[in-house]
Amino acid sequence: MAKTVAYFYDPDVGNFHYGAGHPMKPHRLALTHSLVLHYGLYKKMIVFKPYQASQHDMCRFHSEDYIDFLQRVSPNNMQGFTKSLNAFNVGDDCPVFPGLFEFCSRYTGASLQGATQLNNKICDIAINWAGGLHHAKKFEASGFCYVNDIVIGILELLKYHPRVLYIDIDIHHGDGVQEAFYLTDRVMTVSFHKYGNYFFPGTGDMYEVGAESGRYYCLNVPLRDGIDDQSYKHLFQPVINQVVDYYQPTCIVLQCGADSLGCDRLGCFNLSIRGHGECVEYVKSFNIPLLVLGGGGYTVRNVARCWTYETSLLVDEAISEELPYSEYFEYFAPDFTLHPDVSTRIENQNSRQYLDQIRQTIFENLKMLNHAPSVQIHDVPSDLLSYDRTDEPDPEERGSEENYSRPEAANEFYDGDHDNDKESDMERMKEELEDTKRGMASGSSSLPAALLPGTAGNIPPPHHIHYQGLFLESSHQLLYSQDALASHRLHQVHLDCFHEDYLQSRFSTSHTTAKTTLD
Repeated sequence: MAKTVAYFYDPDVGNFHYGAGHPMKPHRLALTHSLVLHYGLYKKMIVFKPYQASQHDMCRFHSEDYIDFLQRVSPNNMQGFTKSLNAFNVGDDCPVFPGLFEFCSRYTGASLQGATQLNNKICDIAINWAGGLHHAKKFEASGFCYVNDIVIGILELLKYHPRVLYIDIDIHHGDGVQEAFYLTDRVMTVSFHKYGNYFFPGTGDMYEVGAESGRYYCLNVPLRDGIDDQSYKHLFQPVINQVVDYYQPTCIVLQCGADSLGCDRLGCFNLSIRGHGECVEYVKSFNIPLLVLGGGGYTVRNVARCWTYETSLLVDEAISEELPYSEYFEYFAPDFTLHPDVSTRIENQNSRQYLDQIRQTIFENLKMLNHAPSVQIHDVPSDLLSYDRTDEPDPEERGSEENYSRPEAANEFYDGDHDNDKESDMERMKEELEDTKRGMASGSSSLPAALLPGTAGNIPPPHHIHYQGLFLESSHQLLYSQDALASHRLHQVHLDCFHEDYLQSRFSTSHTTAKTTLD
């Protein structure tokens, strides 16, 4: 049976800039999304414009002082935050740049919404390539990461799932996630990474195994320079197979950092795009609810290739070796292929004896797990993004729907205060999502009734949307956040990238997009 895949993309997330010369370039997300579009992969997914996380959401893991600092600091006023900059480790690696908090809000909200949809069984796989920022700590930024969307997403998953498995294939150790769940057996963390020679972040030794209730629920696979596809597969598949067998996770979070590819600006591995994708495909094969996130990756053109290829694997769609023409076509010169040779001359220092020793040690540690931990019956906290609202709203409640009816901006989807018949709208949305799933499975190209011409007021005709690649504005309300969306209506988002006429006009002219610092 085909899996339902939800794909989260914010059209503005790629417009943020860490600063001149900084290796982290959010623009890689725009390149990735462009390839996903032009390969037609969006037709196989339900595409959402994600929710934006609030300060309250971020404080589920991070300290209030730290998040308040991120919200207030800017390049214009940072001179007044000298003490805080040092305290929160914000500086060279993690600079203050315009829109910093908004950037964090966008990528974190997408991971949260993906977790919530998995909890509510709206999808089987949720993809957020903007997420996966695994170094951020409770009280500080680290390694280009400010807000740890992974930890916040896992906390949401734990409302419904007794055991969550976190797998990290970034070249850098997933230290922020490990630290967050080091003392619990509810989350098992498994990180494959370069270790030694003072490589950042300096943690991730094989003997870091967790503590207290979390002892042996933390697995680290420390690797040396130059590991190739065959050696990586020799270790990855048996380790993950044993972990799943022993731990029996009910949900998996996979961080797909692409800096483990060969030729990465900050990496020293020799994985190919196919080899990296094999890991994703193998994890998918367990048929366990899966949240797929991005992460590192600093040779932008290869990051886009890798995550596009892995999107195709997640939706079971074969795509051509030749890249489709797009507005970013010139970035993929000179070969313009999906799988260029990314191997380097770095020698593989991971001998078979060394890999077997790691595997044996990990298997011995797994035997220390007596059983898969369970959770006693308890009241499930309310969803972060509520799909069902059956109770009557309290007008005095800070986050009640009544309080959000006034500030809602008038627009073509909003007919005044009497337009907020939220429960019926939510029921209709869930029905339409089910119709969309059935249509995707049958190959039908019909659109939900709400998006057909003449059936939803001033909603534009469906030529802005291609088949089942629906781009849905987040329609879920966070009951206690002032940043929550005021309307549950099913919206169409006007994006030029979905407009056929626009695509034709763009591709018939020369492109002047700057690429000075993207490679």
